[in-house]
Amino acid sequence: MNFSSASSGVAAFDRNRGIDALRGASIVFVIFNHLGIRMPLAKTALAQILPSWLLRGLNWNGYEAVFLFFVISGFLIARRSLERWGEWQCTPLRQFYLFRASRILPTLVLVVVALAACHLLRVPNFVIDKSGQSLGGAIAAVFGLYLNVYEARHGYLPGGWDVLWSLSIEEVFYLAFPLLCVSLGRVRVAFVVALVALALSLPYTHALLRAEYGQSHSQLAEIWLEKAYLPGMAAIAFGVLTALLAQRIAAPPQRTALACCLIGVAGIGSVFFAGKFVFHWLRDGYMVLLTGSAASLVLGLHWQATSGKPWQMRAFGWVCSCGKLSYEIYLFHMFVVFAIVGIARACGLDEEWGWLWYAPTLVLSWLLGRIVSRAFSQPCERWLRNRFAGRPIPAG
Repeated sequence: MNFSSASSGVAAFDRNRGIDALRGASIVFVIFNHLGIRMPLAKTALAQILPSWLLRGLNWNGYEAVFLFFVISGFLIARRSLERWGEWQCTPLRQFYLFRASRILPTLVLVVVALAACHLLRVPNFVIDKSGQSLGGAIAAVFGLYLNVYEARHGYLPGGWDVLWSLSIEEVFYLAFPLLCVSLGRVRVAFVVALVALALSLPYTHALLRAEYGQSHSQLAEIWLEKAYLPGMAAIAFGVLTALLAQRIAAPPQRTALACCLIGVAGIGSVFFAGKFVFHWLRDGYMVLLTGSAASLVLGLHWQATSGKPWQMRAFGWVCSCGKLSYEIYLFHMFVVFAIVGIARACGLDEEWGWLWYAPTLVLSWLLGRIVSRAFSQPCERWLRNRFAGRPIPAG
C-alpha cells in the first residue's frame, strides 16, 4: 500500500488537505484493523453502548482502506507526472524511477533492517519461523516485489512484514506505468482504453479468484484471494483515470465538486459499514463501488481545492497530519501495535477495557511516523534527488 505518493516534504507541489484527510482516515482504519485483530472492539465495554455494525466497520476495513490508498496513489502519481512533464509520452523513465525510488526505498530499507534485527534478537511477534519461510526469503520478497506471492506460497509472515504486501502490487504497477506512457502516450485513446480495461477488470478478476480459491479453506488460498496483483492494479488505474478527468475538466461548478464528494463518502461508507448488505447485492461489484466512490471523492476534493475557495478543514488537522505521514506510519505502526497489545495483556486490560488502548496506539504511531519522516525519510529523499537528478529540488 503505498501511502508514499504525496507524503514527502520534498515535492514542490501544493498539498491538498482534503486528500491528506482521506489518506489519514484510511491509515486510521488500517491501524484499527491490526489492533482489532488482537483486541476487537466487539469484546470491549463499547459493545454495550455502540451498535455492532459500527464496531465491525471500525475494526474490519483495513483491506478496504488499502484500496482507497491505491486509488489516491494512482491519482497523485498521474497528476504530478502531468504537471512535471506535460504529456504522457514525455515521461522521462530515469527521472520517474528516481522520484519513486527516492521516496520509497530509504524508508523501506530502514523498516526491513529494523524487522530483521527484531527477528535476529528473537523479539516476540517478529520472528519468522514458519515452514518454508526464512529471513533471507522475506527480504528477497520485499525487494523483489513479490511478498504477496511469497505469503501465498508459505503463509502469513509476522505482522510487521505482512503489511509490506501492498508495496509489491503498487510498485510493480509503477515499474510498468512510465513504459505505458511512453509507448501509448501519443495515442491518447489507446492509453485511456488500456487503463479503462484494467480498471473495469476488477470485479471479473476478483470473481475469478473467488471461483478458483473461494471454496478452499486453506490459508494460502485466502492470502492470494486478498493479495493478488490485478485487483490492486485495477484500483490504481481508477486513480490514474481520475487524474485524466481532472485534467480535462479543470474547473467545474462548486456544486459538482460537492456532489462528487457526497457520492464518494456515501459509497465508501456503505462498503465500510454495511459491507455484508452491499456484497449480497453487488457480489464482486462491491469492489468497483469502493474504488469508484474513492475516485469520486478524490476528484471532488481536487476540484474543490482548485476552486479558489478551498475548504480549510481545520477540524481535521490531525487527520491531515496522519495523511502526510501515512507512508511512515504504515511501515512502522506494527511496532507500536505489538508493544501496546503486550502492555495491555500484561496489565489484564485487553478485553473489556481494550478500547482504551486505541487512542494511544494512534498517537504513538503518528509520533513514530513523524520521527522517522523528519529524521530519516525527508533527508534521504532530498539527498537522493539532489544527488541524482542533476539539479536542486526544493523542499516544501
